[in-house]
Amino acid sequence: MLHINDLTYRIEGKMILDAATAAIPPGHKVGLVGRNGAGKTTLLRLLKGEITPDDGAVSTPRNARIGHVAQEAPGGDASLLDWVLSADTERASLLDEAEYATDPNRIAEIQLRLTDIDAHSAPARAAQILSGLGFNEAAQRRSCREFSGGWRMRVALGAILFLEPEILLLDEPTNYLDLEGTLWLESHLKSYPHTVLIVSHDRDLLNRAVGSILHLDRGKLTVYTGGYDDFEETRRERQRLELKLKKKQDEQRRHLQTFIDRFKAKASKAAQAQSRVKALAKMQPIAAAIDDRVIPFSLPDPKKMLASPLLRIEKASVGYTAGQPILSNLDLRIDHDDRIALLGQNGNGKSTFAKLIAGRLAPLTGHVFGAQKVDVGYFAQHQLDDLNPQQTPYDYMLRYLPDATEAQRRTRLGTFGFSADKADTKSSLLSGGEKARLLLALTAFYGPHILILDEPTNHLDVDSREALIHALMAFNGAVILISHDRHLVEATADRLWIVRNGTVQDYDGDMESYRSELLSERGPKGREKSRERDDGAPSQSRTDQRRLAAGRRQELAPLKKSMQAAEAAVEKLNRQIAALDLALADPKLYATNPAKAQTLVQDRGQLAKALASAEDTWLMATDAYETATATSPELSA
Repeated sequence: MLHINDLTYRIEGKMILDAATAAIPPGHKVGLVGRNGAGKTTLLRLLKGEITPDDGAVSTPRNARIGHVAQEAPGGDASLLDWVLSADTERASLLDEAEYATDPNRIAEIQLRLTDIDAHSAPARAAQILSGLGFNEAAQRRSCREFSGGWRMRVALGAILFLEPEILLLDEPTNYLDLEGTLWLESHLKSYPHTVLIVSHDRDLLNRAVGSILHLDRGKLTVYTGGYDDFEETRRERQRLELKLKKKQDEQRRHLQTFIDRFKAKASKAAQAQSRVKALAKMQPIAAAIDDRVIPFSLPDPKKMLASPLLRIEKASVGYTAGQPILSNLDLRIDHDDRIALLGQNGNGKSTFAKLIAGRLAPLTGHVFGAQKVDVGYFAQHQLDDLNPQQTPYDYMLRYLPDATEAQRRTRLGTFGFSADKADTKSSLLSGGEKARLLLALTAFYGPHILILDEPTNHLDVDSREALIHALMAFNGAVILISHDRHLVEATADRLWIVRNGTVQDYDGDMESYRSELLSERGPKGREKSRERDDGAPSQSRTDQRRLAAGRRQELAPLKKSMQAAEAAVEKLNRQIAALDLALADPKLYATNPAKAQTLVQDRGQLAKALASAEDTWLMATDAYETATATSPELSA
């Protein structure tokens, strides 16, 4: 069992882990979650032994190997397959020794050990893992140095999966994967034979591949049973209960304090007042649930709406060299309210197609109608590296709003979550999530008709990803999405286009059918998977999906409006009661104007009844809103 015992760690005096404690049984798959900056990566480094805690300890089973993905991508002339096989140093050493061993007893020992570790099937296992991560047979024979850094990090992931350590630590493993690789990894981790602790913001991965969630919040660790959705629901319910208890306790404290303040000076009530002082002192306060607010994304609508279709692509091909198209036979249209997700393995041409839509590549043949009048915003992860490290978000806003006042520029930055201090922070000092927010703000600044997002969520935590979903659903333009985040795709996209076999076509199935197809193509484990949806329900047609999504966008508005109106009524009544309590707490009132005191008491009783009714209305409205959000996450905004 992996034990985390009273682990304490500070960075420059700031408490990161505060006597954090947790236990992970052998073979369990656990997702480590928490807001950006909570200390998840620090905890992994402590578990790996890279840094030493200020206090506490980590204990693991004797002889258990702790494995993690190397930070440096593999290079050199070794083939991908050979590099993965070399991760098993014991196997490599035994095979090497077997070449020159002459002692019969030693030869027998070597062969017996090779059999025990299943060494002879290792090449097949390594090849299956590489295939799942997107490397075909030909690619597996190529040298590591022929691949880019992102692809080589996949090889590093493959090596640690092949090694199968007893405790596997993974820190955002999907950042280097496409959707197809992410789906395969999800399936592989479910059948992994040992303990897994994975840091991820991929909601679907945390729902399907793990059996419990380890939540790191304000330095403390809490274990929740189930996947991420179960964790969210349990945590919300716990917060509701704590909020109710706190509200009840606050009312008791106010009542006691009011009695003490009113009668502590009267001799006849002094004993009773003193007993209430003691009761108040013994009452342990219930901490308010502090849930850091996620700043929403604000995507400005196009200044001028255009009639559909925004773009019409007819008999087009696109590529980088004349006569050598990457994609051909393109016959597609994009309407002003489309939400389209591009499926297909990396290298199939998704980014090439996105550049065609964005106008960065002209068609080699055919036509793209409407491109001259359509404004396109293009977000791509690699552009994060293009931000000037010395410029601040305010410097960028100065360039985009040269004639605005400073207050107007800072207000615009505030809509994307940049407070006064962050607005003046150099880009080099911003976190990955903050850089992504800045780049998205600049991409959508002028209100594009089409917004192209290529892996927008790599540096965003789960809550920020939800905020992005809400913004995309409210955006009054077309969205083209390339993402390995299945939850983002399912919550946002009304249509699926697949990029494969040198062209782009409508995909008639849904994400579940695509997952089944993909797993059937990548190894024996995949072929065993059923092509049916998990719930056995038939797939909807694309027309039905689009009609349903359009209707859903309208459903939540009245529910949210009712909830906000009920909440406002509760707040107003609470303010009125608080004002009466303040007046009634004055002892002089009862001596100088008893009639008024009686009236105020009656008024307070009526307000208390009204408050109880208003709270019931508020709870019902909130439940209706949360039920709609829980069953259809894409509705919430």
